[in-house]
Amino acid sequence: PTANCRTLEALDESFSEITAALGTGKDALPWAVNIIVSKMYARSNDDLDLILKYKPPIVITSLGNPKEVVEKVHEYGGLVFSDVINLYHSKKAISVGVDGLILVCNGAGGHTGDLSPFAFVPEVREIFDGIIIVGGSISSGDSILSIQALGADMAYMGTRFIATQESDATDEFKEMILNATASEIIKSNKITGVNGNWLEQSLKNAGIPTEDSGLKKTLSDLKRMIMPLIKQKLKVDFDISKVTAKRWRDIFSAGQGVGSISNVPCVEDLVIELEQQHTKSKSRIL
Repeated sequence: PTANCRTLEALDESFSEITAALGTGKDALPWAVNIIVSKMYARSNDDLDLILKYKPPIVITSLGNPKEVVEKVHEYGGLVFSDVINLYHSKKAISVGVDGLILVCNGAGGHTGDLSPFAFVPEVREIFDGIIIVGGSISSGDSILSIQALGADMAYMGTRFIATQESDATDEFKEMILNATASEIIKSNKITGVNGNWLEQSLKNAGIPTEDSGLKKTLSDLKRMIMPLIKQKLKVDFDISKVTAKRWRDIFSAGQGVGSISNVPCVEDLVIELEQQHTKSKSRIL
């Protein structure tokens, strides 16, 4: 995600490092970038300019209309996938020519959705023959097979890869994932203004209430802060450089699939494990 870099300079440096490591030309390894396209994200246009400079083969859009990104990325031959949380947003993304849809389902880490994949995938597949990727609580090869059976092409797996040796996540973050269960994932919109799933313990450590009453109160407080900005025609954005650093460093996001994560392997070993689980599950049901 481009927003993970606190400044444009850091994002430029990150893109440069990635492209140098992955190579160029026909032998270049694929990579993808996620960009927030919401008008409330002040850096959206600048982030897009850097994307056009480095030309990643896949661009993923979140929290807004992907039309401009589709037009500009298609000009250099890239693919655009759009995060969606319901059929309405799926239809809008399809109408502007996205190459694929990422169905963010209930239980997904980060900004999340409310729909079950068992309902969402068949609805979208009925109207879209492009690439469908599903995210939400997927932490094993068994889960990957299940969403393929529903009609999806690929699985989106985030939380499981946080708990790997190569991940830049802190040891505290990884340990919290290992110790968490699905019931300890809290859905809240008080961190960014958009529903997201967060590790309960990290919210408590930051002094943020996790009870329903606390969530509702915080949302009311958020509205009181935002309304004056709207009246002044100012932008509310997701720029983490303007947020107290400690809050963003210590509040950890994760999906409901944490309960099946019990180790911190290297990525290569994890991929082998996922493949073995997938094969075993497939043989069991076929």
